[in-house]
Parts: sequence; structure tokens; C-alpha cells
Amino acid sequence: REMGVATQMGNQYTAFDPMRKAAHQIKAGQLGTVKEVHIWTNRPVWPQGEHRPMMQPVPETLNWEAWIGPAPWRPYAPTAYHDFRWRGWRDFGTGAVGDMACHTCNLPFMALNMRDPTSVEAECPEHDGDSYPARSKIKFEFPKIGTREAFTMFWYDGGNLPAPEMFKDVTLTTKGDDGKEVPPPCASGVLLVGDKATMYAAGDYADQGIQIIGDVPELQVDYPHSPGHEKEWINAIKDRSKPAMSNFPDYAGPLTETILLGNLAVWKRGRVEWDPVNLKPLNDPSLERIVRTEYRKGYEI
Repeated sequence: REMGVATQMGNQYTAFDPMRKAAHQIKAGQLGTVKEVHIWTNRPVWPQGEHRPMMQPVPETLNWEAWIGPAPWRPYAPTAYHDFRWRGWRDFGTGAVGDMACHTCNLPFMALNMRDPTSVEAECPEHDGDSYPARSKIKFEFPKIGTREAFTMFWYDGGNLPAPEMFKDVTLTTKGDDGKEVPPPCASGVLLVGDKATMYAAGDYADQGIQIIGDVPELQVDYPHSPGHEKEWINAIKDRSKPAMSNFPDYAGPLTETILLGNLAVWKRGRVEWDPVNLKPLNDPSLERIVRTEYRKGYEI
């Protein structure tokens, strides 16, 4: 912001008009007061919860020093980290939450200004802190901001799902990889629960359909249409007074901060109270080393 740089996060479906419309319907009161948000994913689809394998000689074709980069040094092991598996290791990736929540949390973030949680609490299996656990459930508590009331967000991964009764009135079906219809819940999606109605958004990006459940008329709302992800970025470069929706300081930065707080709770396997102004965990100072990483010598910023 200070240097006037045009920025955009690569969560492409921020430019998806049906998702933008749904977000602005929620802003306009389509669901009444939202008290709960439930978000689930089929991730991880890579190994997590494992221990480091035995080291082996580095192949002549690989610059292991460059591959490790700023992360703490570790010995080479074939197939453990490359090419897809790095996501499950804390030194290189951010696990299921960091991989997909910037996409699946996009709708509620846009609709509810979902930032600055005051606490985050995780349930997950024991882990060694080196690899993320195979599954987790995370609860985020958000305070009232302006006219938006306080609410709770629940995150589920590794096969965890919201309670089955939450889908009893959902009729929207999706299609699996084999082309056959799949009853709810879909592999990943969102439920936003208000005191007047509930919204079900299917898919990683709300791209497999959106259904409003409840005896309420669908609101017709104005919302900022997108010319498309790439075009929006080009427009922001040409005219800095028209930033992309998912620009870093106003959107992508707060979104990323919010979702990655889940990994602090996963590390602790418990509750973390958070100071969003100073970016500090309040009840466990030992977590500060995860918030602000110490980079390996030669990679300091």
C-alpha cells in the first residue's frame, strides 16, 4: 500500500460472480444474523502425520541446498517431499488449512469481513510438529465488527465433516469424478447458518452450486461484477485507483492471517487466544516462533 504496488492473490474464484452475489446477499441480510459458518475440505490428498524417512545420498541432478532454501536444514530423502508431498511438512507447507482455506473460506470472508479472530481452538491427533496431523477440526471465534455480529467458524479436514443433520434440508447435488450425482455433503464446501436461513455453497470455490435453505425470498442485490481474474489484475496495474478484489493489504493479507491461525492451534492441540493488533498469541508465548519464522543463515530478511 505504501509503495503503490498493484497486488493480487491467486485465489481465482474471488472473481466468480455467483460467489460475489452470494456474499452480497448475506451482507444484505439474506440469512439474517449469521451465527455459525462450517467449512470442510477433502484435503489432505498428500501424506500427513508421518515421521521423517531415513536419509539417502543426494542425487547429482538435485541442488538440495537450493531446494531447502530458507527452511531449517534436513537430510535428503527420496519421494518424501517432492513433488506434491511438501505441503504436509511444516518446514515447507501449511497443511490442509493453508492449502485450501484461502479458497473455501473466500465466500464467508467476503460476506462477513471474517478477520481478527480472538481465539482459535483445534482438535487433532498427536503429532511431532514436523508433519501436520492427518486430520483436524478447528474452531475460530470472531468478535462483533461494526454492524456484523460475532460468530463462530468451524473448519474440518482429513475426513472430518459437520454433523449429518446439518444437511437434512439440502437438496443440491454435485457430480463426482466419475460423473455420477453425489448427495450432500459434497467433497468440500461451506454452510453459513443464520437465524432466518442457511446457505450451502458446494465445491472448493462455491463453483458447484449455491442453495439458500429456508422460507425466505431470494434477495436481488447489486455487487461488483468481475471482468475475470486476469483482466481484473491487468486493470489494477493500469489504474492503481481500481485495485483487484483480492489485493494484499485489504483482502488477501487478512484472509491469509485468519486461516493460518488455525495452524497455531493445531501445533498446540488446544486453544490459542490471539491479539490481532500486535499479531501475538496471548496465552502461549512459545508460539511466537511460529508466527515469526527464523530463517536459515544466508536467507535472512
